[in-house]
Amino acid sequence: MGATPEPVAPSKLLELERRRAEFAAGQPFPHVVLDDFLPESAADALLTQFGQPADGWTYYHHVNERKRGYARLKDMQAPARSVIESLMSADFLHALDGLIGVGPLIADPELDGGGLHETEPGGFLNVHTDFLSHTTRSSWSRQLNLLLFLNRDWQEAYGGWLEFWDRQQTAAVQRILPIFNRCVIFRTSDYSFHGVPAGVHCPPGRSRKSLALYYCRDECHPCALQPTRYVPLPHDPPLRRALIRLDRWALYGYSVLKRYTPLGDRVVSAILRRF
Repeated sequence: MGATPEPVAPSKLLELERRRAEFAAGQPFPHVVLDDFLPESAADALLTQFGQPADGWTYYHHVNERKRGYARLKDMQAPARSVIESLMSADFLHALDGLIGVGPLIADPELDGGGLHETEPGGFLNVHTDFLSHTTRSSWSRQLNLLLFLNRDWQEAYGGWLEFWDRQQTAAVQRILPIFNRCVIFRTSDYSFHGVPAGVHCPPGRSRKSLALYYCRDECHPCALQPTRYVPLPHDPPLRRALIRLDRWALYGYSVLKRYTPLGDRVVSAILRRF
């Protein structure tokens, strides 16, 4: 199983709190980019998890995205699980709160929509804002995204840029290359438009890999269901615009089922894999 990797260094925790002003000033919405985020042994532990058997992956294959995800924390190998748990620890949550300053944050133990993500050549993620309330824990509002890239020797020609778009969805303001051990933390809001719309163009046999973790706050009352909202871009033709909006309604229906019925990602994934 390998040795337990080092946790997040205390110096990185202090760095988060010291970069609060930079985070708040981020454009087009609050964010910060941290290179060499984890000890290399920890990042490698996460990377190794991608080589495990395919069972348990959720396939996000629809109009607005083409990738797969793995969110079953309890079934991960011990080293990878240990790294993720360190990013959900009380010390790390305290450091994140020092960065964002919105009150006590909660790590999502279900990794709802998060976990390990992998996009193969030809895959993409249309520009969107993320769900603003937890799908199954109705009193939790989502406050923060953490994305950690796990792509060694990634070249610009491979694409896979994380793009941050303006509020009007007219232009990309930031384009972030997903190089190994680069961490991007940004505020989740109704205007944090982001995605990988230009797609992934790495050689066959390679893929864009990342870890996505989401942090919430307990509002102590039910929050309105606000699922992922995909948006068309200025160059999209009319048919694509219509399909994006139609798919958005389908995702809303799925979110309703997920909150109020026993259906989950694995059921939908099994259906999607047939198409």
